[in-house]
Amino acid sequence: MNNLPDSELLDLLHDDVPCGDLSTQSLGMGAQPAHLVFQARQAMTVCATEEAVRLFELAGASSRLVAGSGAALLTGETLLEAHGSAAALHRAWKTAQTLVEWASGIASATAAIVASAGGVAVACTRKNVPGTKLLSAKAVLAGGGVVHRLGLSETLLVFHEHRLYLDEAPAHTVARLRRSQPEKKIVVEVGNLDDARLWAEAGADVLQLEKFAPEAVSACRQAVLLSALQRPPLLAAAGGVRTDNAAAYVAAGADFLVTSAPYTAPPRDVQVVFGKAP
Repeated sequence: MNNLPDSELLDLLHDDVPCGDLSTQSLGMGAQPAHLVFQARQAMTVCATEEAVRLFELAGASSRLVAGSGAALLTGETLLEAHGSAAALHRAWKTAQTLVEWASGIASATAAIVASAGGVAVACTRKNVPGTKLLSAKAVLAGGGVVHRLGLSETLLVFHEHRLYLDEAPAHTVARLRRSQPEKKIVVEVGNLDDARLWAEAGADVLQLEKFAPEAVSACRQAVLLSALQRPPLLAAAGGVRTDNAAAYVAAGADFLVTSAPYTAPPRDVQVVFGKAP
């Protein structure tokens, strides 16, 4: 898992402290030696603690990572510690806390769906908040998920909105894509069982079953099994996949799950405890 580069972390610090910390400066206590601890207020799968440690370092403090991204913590367990002047700790405190809480929310939500899926892959889409792609992907990986697609440049996914402008048989479309992009899997999003049959027979590698209920996924699985295709497609359940229904989609026959749900998960709560250094 990659960490955010220093340039982006410095931008975050500058955004929060563009012209100095007015409260700390006005109180005149910034030079006092201090320490703090990040602790989990609730069970969570951790993410972005590496970034938080580096934020404190960039602010002029020293910091120690206790729980790295992907760690599963219980209430009260420690994520990191930091030592330095009160001014340095106050400069990075809230930015670091917010980053960890937000990213850990995504990681924890992903981990919950992964647990419900019982070993079937959970792939998170590119519908993350614009500007958060790197850390959103890191949080998905920390939660045990995989990245469905980071953007439009590396995968083939044929939507209905593409097919509106094609005047050819599905088999011809698949053949053209296979000739032009021979190393890529051909994924086709379908919205009903008839379309699923059509594109399965055309040779699609993966059918992305958009907003199929579990019963419809099961019917699609049966149709694929009865078709006797030499290369039956994988079935990806997508649209509305959550912790409470992931197991039902797996039981219905989905080969993997595609979801955006973790990106709207509430942040996990991190307690920050300050103290005076001896």
